[in-house]
Amino acid sequence: MHIIDLSATIATSPAGTPEYSRSEIKYQTHADGAAQAALLNVPAHLFRHSEGWATECITRLETHGTTHVDAPWHYNSLIEGAKAQTIDELPLEWFFGDGVKLDFHAKEDGDAVTIEDLERELKRISYTLKPYDIVLIYTGRDVYYHSPDYFFKGCGVTAEATRRLYDAGIRMMGIDAWGWDMPLHLQAEKARTENKEGSFWSAHQIGVPYSHMERLVNLAALPPTGFQVACFPLKIQGASAAPARVAAILPD
Repeated sequence: MHIIDLSATIATSPAGTPEYSRSEIKYQTHADGAAQAALLNVPAHLFRHSEGWATECITRLETHGTTHVDAPWHYNSLIEGAKAQTIDELPLEWFFGDGVKLDFHAKEDGDAVTIEDLERELKRISYTLKPYDIVLIYTGRDVYYHSPDYFFKGCGVTAEATRRLYDAGIRMMGIDAWGWDMPLHLQAEKARTENKEGSFWSAHQIGVPYSHMERLVNLAALPPTGFQVACFPLKIQGASAAPARVAAILPD
């Protein structure tokens, strides 16, 4: 089989990253590890090449700050009259399944994917969705992942299209952009114009228990179908999301 990595690397954030979204990693060298062994009265020369253990400590990692899986709790506290599920409460079956890539990379920023767009693309690739497929929305915005304006890039998906996927039995979907909805500044402008409850962040808050991935990369390398997706998130108690190592598995 052939495996394609769909996850960004977790790394210390570059200068200028907003404080709420920063990641910070402290690295301990092999020499540091050898020094720690002194607590056991073990001198460094008893290690091979006098090197002890290298370790790392993630001192800051916002759960949405890299490639991640969102849980229903991220969207609302109550969904369908019950407490929304946190990331550690979601069924593992959601995180592995047949993948479907829908190509919308030609869309402009803010030109959100509609039900009609979904139907046209599914017809183009001659595919009928089945329950528990993992649907990946390809926008090509991963090329901006390390750019200061990444936050402002993406077409997004409408609430109606998201509900259409859910009604088809899809419980896990994902996008290679900063967010599932259109960029926040464009949402805000639209919501202020409509001036009604639910007009902002509407695709997230469709009121059903589903999950999606944001900040995927490398979707351009995938065929429309014929692959599987593994996207298991870290099991963080009570969390609204968790980083995940997302991979596409293709047959040779």
